[in-house]
Amino acid sequence: MSNLAQQDLSKRLKNQSSHVVRLLISCVVVLGLWQAVVVLFELPSFILPEPLAVMDRLHTRWDVLWHHTFITSQEIVLGLFLGLSMGLLFALQMLLFEPLRRWLLPILIASQAIPVFAIAPILMLWFGYGIASKVVMAALIIFFPVTTCCYDGLRNTPRGYLDLAKTMGATRWQMLTQVRLPAAMPALASGIRVAVVVAPIGAVVGEWVGSSAGLGYLMLQANARMMIDEMFAALFVLALISVTLYFITDKLLNKFIPWQFD
Repeated sequence: MSNLAQQDLSKRLKNQSSHVVRLLISCVVVLGLWQAVVVLFELPSFILPEPLAVMDRLHTRWDVLWHHTFITSQEIVLGLFLGLSMGLLFALQMLLFEPLRRWLLPILIASQAIPVFAIAPILMLWFGYGIASKVVMAALIIFFPVTTCCYDGLRNTPRGYLDLAKTMGATRWQMLTQVRLPAAMPALASGIRVAVVVAPIGAVVGEWVGSSAGLGYLMLQANARMMIDEMFAALFVLALISVTLYFITDKLLNKFIPWQFD
């Protein structure tokens, strides 16, 4: 291994170590503040449980939490796949067909004025209380940011790239696949990062409206039984899913779209 490669590897390991240290310090600070609030204000457990009580619930109920986590994770992943596919497809349609864009763009914007909770019961009626309605809910909540980011990236391709491609005799398909799409990937990556964070919201909202399994369902059941520590445990797992998805997605995007930081 060359000295340059060794230095690069050492730099990466140092950065990763610093990230881990900062994360651990942040977690300790948050947990300490949480415990301090409970002690200072003498809050009962049904208002705000102690961190140790939540950790204990995570340990004693890990099998139940795992079962519901697996179901919610399926809804999130499938919702991401559906929402990303729909967003990319609609962005391409608005770019390639100008008359269609004039009709789709106002509808797309108006759709965001409808609260998610308002359409959740309708989706339950259409798709049932199974996984399908939650997948559609997660897809709908990420559809707008993905579509807008991708469309902005596609239409804001540097003019010099397009003129150069025309000079070289590129076809419309080649300009799309070899010029516009690569140039739009950094913008699309931003939309994907937002999508992986908000997709769990759609899945959980769907579970709150009607379900028989999932972390949202578990949170409702725990709240109804005043098992607040279990509700916080489910919330902690949900937050962990979101953070994990974000960092995995960020690493993959940085690997496959290295030019986004150029």
